[in-house]
Formats: sequence, structure tokens, C-alpha cells
Amino acid sequence: MKNTFLLIIAVLISSMVSAQFAGMMRGQKPEPLPEGFKPASTNTFLARYPAVNAETRQAMFKVVAPTAQDVKLDLAGKKYDMTKDTSGVWTCTSDPQVVGFHYYAIIIDGVAVMDRNTEAFFGSNWESSGIEIPEGPEGDYYRFNNDIPHGQIRSIYYWSEINGIERHINVYIPAEYEQEPDKKYPVLYLVHGWGEDENGWSNQGHMANIMDGLIAAGKAVPMIVVMPSGDIKTNSDVREASGDVTEIYAKNLVPYIDKTFRTYTDREHRAMAGLSRGGFQTTRTVFGNMDMFAWMGTFSGFFVRGNDVVNAFDGVFKDAGAFNKKMNLFFISTGTEERNPKEHVETLKAHGITNIVFHESQGTAHEWLTWRRALNEFAPLIFK
Repeated sequence: MKNTFLLIIAVLISSMVSAQFAGMMRGQKPEPLPEGFKPASTNTFLARYPAVNAETRQAMFKVVAPTAQDVKLDLAGKKYDMTKDTSGVWTCTSDPQVVGFHYYAIIIDGVAVMDRNTEAFFGSNWESSGIEIPEGPEGDYYRFNNDIPHGQIRSIYYWSEINGIERHINVYIPAEYEQEPDKKYPVLYLVHGWGEDENGWSNQGHMANIMDGLIAAGKAVPMIVVMPSGDIKTNSDVREASGDVTEIYAKNLVPYIDKTFRTYTDREHRAMAGLSRGGFQTTRTVFGNMDMFAWMGTFSGFFVRGNDVVNAFDGVFKDAGAFNKKMNLFFISTGTEERNPKEHVETLKAHGITNIVFHESQGTAHEWLTWRRALNEFAPLIFK
């Protein structure tokens, strides 16, 4: 009897709360946005701002901070003064932005904070606000397509003997993986850049949408994509970072993946690529383990000290014929608005390196749209 009474009370309370919430929702009158503006795709639930104008590529921001004395928007390298109204709401409209993803912060009385209206993205070593300035149909390759099969991204922890702790990875499994229980798959190891983490390629990069589209269109072979952390991790038991991340990749991560998934374990079916610092880690890992990888890519990440590229990386390019024989593809990508390694590429080609593919992302700098485009160009070239 007592349990029945408690159940009735719980149902009544639940109904009251639901009715109250429904009434609030019915009574809510969203503030109309200026003509041409829509809530950004990166906004949190029900947030109207930031709002983006796809035609002008401007973004409008609103921040509620009634006791603040000074509020600024920090977006894409520029700080904007925000204007306060009588109710304590601060607003501003940005200049036209380059399409794609951008981190931003709100600076309240000199302190940089996140915008509560935006989802959090790990970048520059902290949880940052982010905004997507939409492309037109040319950006459909990284958007969700309901008309094609979709793979999965699995969140996994494995143990690193070198690091001395568990490490997190995200692993993309192609849509057909569960339907083909006897089939083995090649593996692409895909690394993030400095200040970001192993979630970057999934969240900011939309990697799964890109791979789903390429595989469904027959442009890329079905493959497993492993997205590891590029940092040496620490915890309360390991106060100091231990090991070298390139050793962790080669000696701990690759064996774990081959043991856990149905993979081909020869070098012809193993590739690695990375953006920015991840590109540098890729060169160190691959050039130090040429018996393990036959395909590689650097996205805004081909770094050479000085101009002597032929003798860089411990002389891996010196014997051009040997390098060509070992490496099926050396893919180098960059944005046209950032540091460009084209001169180094031409030098290597003149030296006899024949397996280089050079790609430029037009109009973009050191940003996620550059790297989405790079992956979209790189993935169809490997394992063929």
C-alpha cells in the first residue's frame, strides 16, 4: 500500500512538472532574428545566438552580463567591443568570416570565458566556444547524409606500457564492418594538432561524415580510422609524463588495434596522417618505422628546419629510389593562407621523390576547413 501511494505521488509530481514545462514552452516567444540570420549549428539547445548570416558570413553574439564593465568578443584573431543595453545584455556583430569552424571566447572584464550558448570544443588547451560559418553545397561532403550507410565511432581505452597509464582513442568503424564478419580492413591512424585532443577529428573535423560519404560513393576503400591522443598523458599516479608519443603509437597502439579489430597487419594496409603538430608526429612515427607504414599524409604539418629538405628527417630522402620503393604515397596538404611548403615539395620532386601528392586548400589558413578538405582528398588515394 505504501509503495502504491509513493508511486501515485511520483506520477502526480512528474505530471505537474511536465505540465509546467509544457506551459513554459507554449508561452515562450523566441526573439525574432534579424533578416538573413539563423542560429549557428554549433549552438546549445534552444540558443538563438550566436546567429550567422550565410550570405554575408557575419555572426551576431549576445551575452547576458549585467554587472560587467567591459565585454569583448575574441574571434579569429580580432577583438570586438560589445555594446550593453539597459537590461544588461551585450551584443556585437562580427566582420565577414572565412567559412568553416572557428574558436572564439568572450572576455568579461579582462577574463576570457566560454559562451554558454555554444557547445564546447577542446582547442588551444582548454574547452573553447566554437562557431561554424556555413559553406554552401560545396560543404556537403562533411555533413550528415541520411541517404547513405553510416559507420560508428567507438570510444575506447587501452593500456600503454610506455606511458604507464590508460590512454583514450576514438575508432571509426565502416558501416559494413558488422555485416562482414570474415573481412579484414586496412587502418588509417589520424592524429590531431597541438592544443586539441583525440576528439577533434570527430567533433570539429566531422571525420565520420567525410569517410561515410567517400566509402558510400566508392571513392575510398572501407577502412578503420584510429584517432589517438597526440599528448603524453598524466594522472594522479603518474605525476610526470613518461615516454615518447611516437613510440606509444608504434609499440603500444598499433599492436592493440591489430589485436582488437579485424585488420590487415602488413605495412601495405597501414597509413598515418596528422594535422599541424600531428603531421610532425606522423613524419617522426612513419620515418622511424618504415617497416610498418606504406602511406602517409601531413595536413599543415610538414615542418623542416632550414632549407635543406633533402637531408631532413635523418636523411630519409637522400636515397630517392629507396624512399619511393618504401612509401606508396607521401601526401602534403596546406591552406593557401598559411605557411606553404610548396618550395620544399618542388625540391624533393627535383631530387627524384616521385610519390608526392601536393594539395592546397584555397582561401583557408591553419583551420579545420583546411584539414577537412585534406582528409577528403587523402583518403581516396590510400590502400589502392
